[in-house]
Amino acid sequence: MKKLSVLGSTGSIGVSTLDVVGRFPGRFAVKALACGGNIGLMEEQVLRFRPDVVSVSDKKSADLLKARLKGTGTKVVHGVKGAVEVATHPETGMVVSSIVGGAGLVPTMAAVEAGKDIALANKETLVMAGSLFMSAVKEKGVKLLPVDSEHSAIFQSLKGHRKRDLVRLVLTASGGPFREMPAAGLKKVKPSDALKHPNWEMGRKITIDSSTLMNKGLEVIEARWLFDVDVEHISVLVHPQSIVHSMVEFVDGSVIAQLGVPDMKGPISYALGYPGRLEKNTPGLDLARAAGLTFTEPDMLRFPCLGLAFAAIKEGGSMPAVLNAANEVAVQAFLDERVGFLDIPAIIDRTMQAHSVTTPKTVDDIMRADKWARNKAMGFVNK
Repeated sequence: MKKLSVLGSTGSIGVSTLDVVGRFPGRFAVKALACGGNIGLMEEQVLRFRPDVVSVSDKKSADLLKARLKGTGTKVVHGVKGAVEVATHPETGMVVSSIVGGAGLVPTMAAVEAGKDIALANKETLVMAGSLFMSAVKEKGVKLLPVDSEHSAIFQSLKGHRKRDLVRLVLTASGGPFREMPAAGLKKVKPSDALKHPNWEMGRKITIDSSTLMNKGLEVIEARWLFDVDVEHISVLVHPQSIVHSMVEFVDGSVIAQLGVPDMKGPISYALGYPGRLEKNTPGLDLARAAGLTFTEPDMLRFPCLGLAFAAIKEGGSMPAVLNAANEVAVQAFLDERVGFLDIPAIIDRTMQAHSVTTPKTVDDIMRADKWARNKAMGFVNK
């Protein structure tokens, strides 16, 4: 039986993970869960899966949850320390890392240091600390299985092939809800507009990132570290149907792709069941009924966030962490209707331009760059 900890259990990936786990009660046991402040859903998850320990974001939420869980035997902790306790539970063999944003870095790194296999949905861990994280993965000898649909597709497409035969990785993007909107219309975009993703069910922050193409930029950086490929060999194509999840091109001209319905339970199931596959209980892909599959180059001028991500990884060092932090601040300000849609890339760009790149040697160094960028970006928001 595979024993799991789930970081971000009440988010979209966490909920889908537990849905998959719930279908295979004899194959998985949930030992620990961590979430933000959704204690109502966390209570439901505890009563269903009976974990040993759960963590929430703050003491107030922890006290409320303790009262609700009285008599269950589940320990309730909170904060970063609590998330680390969940990630390093002594009986856990695999940690599903699905906390959104930079908050996932510390507990995910702690899980690796504790020798846990990682099913990674928190792309920010690799964006912020790719070199440090991959070095720790190698040193500890743990399995790192991608959960993002694009990286799962590449991981599957590379199986059985030699790395030296690789020409490029091709990440596909839906293009979000505004791919055909005239540039002038982007000035008037409201949060309610940007949260209407055409294909995927995702959390608020990731949905906004999809609408700006920053999500794809972060995935480019993630792919660079996951597959040890120079960014010059990674490209992006807009594929509105979201059927081809990503592709790999080889020296003989062959292109191998992984296809599936746009449902995150697919890559989650693959990571949980690896090296085998879990049986699904929903209809699979029917290509005869699918719409025509189309691919176009992304418009980097209308969606500059993608270009900023490429620039950050080429700069290296602390710059990707700064990019990520500034984006999180700008996206939240947009969701709070404090800035406009086009202000998101402007705030990120200004923050990056103000940054003097360093070479982080520890997670603390990364977190200092992250804090600096958040403060700087918030200053631009306030102006």
